[in-house]
Amino acid sequence: MKKLLLILIVLCPVVLSQSVEIPSYYKVDDNFNQALRNIILELELEQNFDVGEDGVEQISFAVVDMNGEEPILGGVNYDNFIYPASVYKMYVAAEVLHQVSQRKYSLYDEYVVSGHNAVDRSKGIKSDPRPLLKENDTVTIYYLLDLMITRSDNASANCLIDIAQRPNIDYLLHTYGWKGSEVTRKFLRRTFEDSGYENVRGTETCALHAADFLYRIYTLKLVNPWVSMQMLSLLGSQLDKSKLAAGLSANAMFYHKTGWFSYWTNDVGIVDDGNVRYIIACFLPMPEKEALPKFKALSTRVYELMKSRR
Repeated sequence: MKKLLLILIVLCPVVLSQSVEIPSYYKVDDNFNQALRNIILELELEQNFDVGEDGVEQISFAVVDMNGEEPILGGVNYDNFIYPASVYKMYVAAEVLHQVSQRKYSLYDEYVVSGHNAVDRSKGIKSDPRPLLKENDTVTIYYLLDLMITRSDNASANCLIDIAQRPNIDYLLHTYGWKGSEVTRKFLRRTFEDSGYENVRGTETCALHAADFLYRIYTLKLVNPWVSMQMLSLLGSQLDKSKLAAGLSANAMFYHKTGWFSYWTNDVGIVDDGNVRYIIACFLPMPEKEALPKFKALSTRVYELMKSRR
């Protein structure tokens, strides 16, 4: 009976939870997994983190090695759904670009900012010269996209969520099997939410879904090549260099999206230095001030590991 059970486990596809399944195009390597876990253990990141009234949370971490003939997936708790903070703005951008590619509107169509969406009172990147959006500002769709991704502007995200519509964003995510990753909230207080969204659960995603999203971008398979290349361009212009970017070599290009709020600090992206290519997605339930040195050390160690695998 035990032998039969073992055979069934080997033959069945790898399913991590009720809603998370590893896509068949990834190879899972035990040695790679263990090497990544050792890094997480050394940095004391595999533990239960206190996230206030939300209880206890764990890291969600994934790496995809893209240096061989087939992508190799590894990580720690990469099926753990967690609050992504501003990282989920990349999901919003993908659906907006999808709709542009369908010619529902143009990147250069103008949009008037509504007052309830203009929530920012300070810039996430103080050196960015672009002013805060305010009520009745008229800007283009592309301006909103660039501001949302590169400066992680919340007001522009709210506008783009209105443009794309949350059911459409979720439909795109579910098309690729990323169920459980849904955009449920805008970046504002619940009392200002649209009708029907006042009491929904918070937005969640997991490292596997974020990494797979980025893999599809890098291989030009997110919607279509045009959408993928537009996403790559936006992510490559990210202004926040304080997290995983801080631990990379100066000659490494990093296409990424960061996010932080309260107990959560996150960064996900594609690393390409011309010789080493990989995806890294880290959702860390730790306040930003404490998390930043951890992110730098994590990035440096993973980068060295990936170079050693060449």
